[in-house]
Amino acid sequence: MDRNAKIYVAGHRGLVGSALMRRLQAGGYGNLITRGHSELDLTDQQAVRQFYTAEKPDYVFVAAAKVGGIHANNAYPADFIYQNLMIECNLIHGAYRQDVKKLLFLGSTCIFPKLAPQPMKEEHLLTGSLEPTNEPYAVAKIAGIKMCSSYNRQYGTNFMSVMPTNLYGINDNYHPQDSHVLPALIRRMHEAKARGDKQVTAWGTGNARREFLSSDDMADACVFLMERFDAKDLGEFINIGVGYDLTIREVVELVAKVVGFNGALLFDTSKPDGPPRKLVDSGRLAALGWKPKVALEDGLRAAYQDFLRQLEAGTVRL
Repeated sequence: MDRNAKIYVAGHRGLVGSALMRRLQAGGYGNLITRGHSELDLTDQQAVRQFYTAEKPDYVFVAAAKVGGIHANNAYPADFIYQNLMIECNLIHGAYRQDVKKLLFLGSTCIFPKLAPQPMKEEHLLTGSLEPTNEPYAVAKIAGIKMCSSYNRQYGTNFMSVMPTNLYGINDNYHPQDSHVLPALIRRMHEAKARGDKQVTAWGTGNARREFLSSDDMADACVFLMERFDAKDLGEFINIGVGYDLTIREVVELVAKVVGFNGALLFDTSKPDGPPRKLVDSGRLAALGWKPKVALEDGLRAAYQDFLRQLEAGTVRL
């Protein structure tokens, strides 16, 4: 990518988008285009079309999405499928109409079957049933992958898709029910420590296994791919992960250590675990020359400091 090219980062204020902004700015890209939700409703086709016509970006990162943890996916399935489908349809089709040079669509590993072989390879897509708790979100993300590959095939576009594993980091959502597991645990541990609680209860059995990737590592991988490769080099999509996973029990213990909570750690087995394991095979990305840099404990310490900053600024969602 030319350092002076116009680059649009959709969803620039979120966990993924803000990490991309930091990485692009650090890489010397100074012509970045952003729009907040109050300025541009990405579910509005006409508004997105007018934006593309006015701004004419050269490159697009589709980091905008409605995201959440198990509770949010269960509670708002219609919102998850509608908003994500509309966002990606408008942004991908708009990029085609505007002759954008290259687009990168960010998906999620929830696209893989609930009982996919581990670690999950790119070719495992659509080989089995999805996890019911986030199926609407997963279907929307699969549609985004298929849109990119279909436009490439029919129109010769250069639209690539990446599937990062579970993400965490700066500018995460710390809502007590709607957030993902790591930010939810960070908040719960911090509040328990502040109250002087003797114990903290986490959802599920603690036996499910998860892989976690720093949002800064994710952003670095995305820029690495956009700078060096085209969609034809990556296949339909490519996984981004760290190559190892932990049990949720181990994760809970690590968050407690980082936050400084010294009470008992309990597990509510009446709550869902989600898929028993979610580890992606990142071998194809590694073969291209990229590897993660942020150790989980270091990344969690940075995330906790960000939570404290949000708390002090009054921006943590209640």
